[in-house]
Parts: sequence; C-alpha cells; structure tokens
Amino acid sequence: MKSIAALQAVVTAIPFDGEPSNATLEAIEQEMPLILAEVDLLDAQIMTIDRPVTELDARRIRRARNRVLAARRDAANRAGTVLRGGAA
Repeated sequence: MKSIAALQAVVTAIPFDGEPSNATLEAIEQEMPLILAEVDLLDAQIMTIDRPVTELDARRIRRARNRVLAARRDAANRAGTVLRGGAA
C-alpha cells in the first residue's frame, strides 16, 4: 500500500494563488452581455412577485426575455466562429 506522503510533492507542486487565470477572465468577459440580460430579466420578474402583473410589467418581462434570447444567440454565434483545438 502506497503512502499518500509519497504523492504529496506531486499534488502540491503548483501553488494556487487565488486569482482567476486570464482565460477565465476572458470567458467571463465574453459571457457578460448574457449575464447582464439575465439579471435584468430576474429583476423584472422579482418586481412582480408580491403584486398582480400590470401591462407595463408584462412588457418589461417580455423585453427582458427578448434581450436574453438575443444575448444567447450572439454568444452562440461568437462561439461558433472561434476555432479551437487547431481546427482549420
């Protein structure tokens, strides 16, 4: 039976500095329009939790849903144009 102490140097060889990598930050930046659109939709829905939905509320929610769909479409189109893994 192997001791875990023998593997400790391999596991802890790269220290974690607690900061996100540049690739992670870039991915977040690419998704930010979708994140903001989803937050707007959630805000519109939260406003109608404790009261009846008015025509203005319905329009606000519908517009927010349309912004989310547009942001998802744009994100999908951006992801389709990026060639990864050495594809030509």
